Amino acid sequence: MSGHAGLFAIVGARVIDPANGIDGERTVLVRDGRIAGVESPGALPSFDGVRGERIERIDARGLWLLPGFVDLHAHLREPGEEHKETIATGAKAAVAGGYTTIVAIANTRPPIDNAALVRFVKKKGEEADLARVLPAATITLGQKGEGLTELVDLAEAGAVCFTDDGRPVANAGVMRRALEYSRLVGRPIVAHEEDLGLAGGSMHEGEVSVRLGLRGVPGAAEEVMIRRDLVLAELTGAHLHVMHVSTAGSVRAIREAKSRGVKVTAEATPHHLTLTDEAVKGYDTNAKMMPPLRPEADRRAIVEALQDGTLDAIATDHAPHATVDKELEFDKAASGIVGLETAFALTLRAVQRGELKLTRAIELLTSGPARAFQLDAGTLTVGAPADLTLIDPEARWKFDAKKSSSKSHNSPFDGWEFSGRVVRTFVGGRVRFEL
Repeated sequence: MSGHAGLFAIVGARVIDPANGIDGERTVLVRDGRIAGVESPGALPSFDGVRGERIERIDARGLWLLPGFVDLHAHLREPGEEHKETIATGAKAAVAGGYTTIVAIANTRPPIDNAALVRFVKKKGEEADLARVLPAATITLGQKGEGLTELVDLAEAGAVCFTDDGRPVANAGVMRRALEYSRLVGRPIVAHEEDLGLAGGSMHEGEVSVRLGLRGVPGAAEEVMIRRDLVLAELTGAHLHVMHVSTAGSVRAIREAKSRGVKVTAEATPHHLTLTDEAVKGYDTNAKMMPPLRPEADRRAIVEALQDGTLDAIATDHAPHATVDKELEFDKAASGIVGLETAFALTLRAVQRGELKLTRAIELLTSGPARAFQLDAGTLTVGAPADLTLIDPEARWKFDAKKSSSKSHNSPFDGWEFSGRVVRTFVGGRVRFEL
């Protein structure tokens, strides 16, 4: 199945497709890289146009069949930091984690702030021929927060969103103009929300930071910027997407804005729904991220917001770093972790703990992010691309960061044991990962 998709059927699996309200055993037919039908068990002969044709059958009894996962937030480091990750290695890690569509964030070196670089990312993704790689472009030239990029040209070149992630857009006037232009081209402004006047620390400001003697970042550093940008989104009528939400106050602000009809979507990461600032206690730099890990009350608020729809997606914020960037004093080490290969397992842990319902968890990885960015992905609708993920829900496994597909191995989940594993990933009906 590694070549052309042709005609095949996956039989016996529990199919979970939240976009279409499906949860139960189904037979899924794929023709020429697209979903040709989803039928009840044993209904293969009823598929239109397949009588007399040879159909390859894939026996998936005991497995779950899901739409391929969609990640709105992955740092692939190319161009400029290929020693950390490349588009090809990032795409390989993606399919190993069940992801079939990933958005490549634009804070590369140089940043993706012109149409030529957008086309470069697209071409590199196509050459890798693994997950679908969709380019993001920056909001401002050089990510300097001053002059706007040519948003129209960037959208025409293939940028699916605009973001200065890694840095906030500090100037409210610049952010307002960006939102106004983004509305014209029908792409979201994707905001890294951080007030630099309040930030500057290396972990959450609170009891744990005081005990460790580390300078902290208060939750307010995120919350005040979110509230500013929600006001600007309401003023302009543009689509604002909030990245890596990490505090209860941020959740409240987004929930209130949605209730007023503000066009806002938002994401949280697997690490913020799993870990708290207690993970920093051993000065483990793999637990250093931005925004930082927060206390348990914030973690619970994130989980509740994911379940109730305040937050629309789980996004990995896959942020590979070389060992030399992490093996430093905590306050000097780089922020971020690799996340593509552990995201599903961590999300499933939240289900197993009773914090998320299974269908909602799958939605947050598939149709939720696809809807947020209006992508043709995340569903098993007839005619949709046959981007599929097969899961063995009973498989027990241990994550070994050094054996991951990413070029980098910076993960606080190294050595963690999980239940539930991706065993096969199809992109356009072709197998792009098999355990």
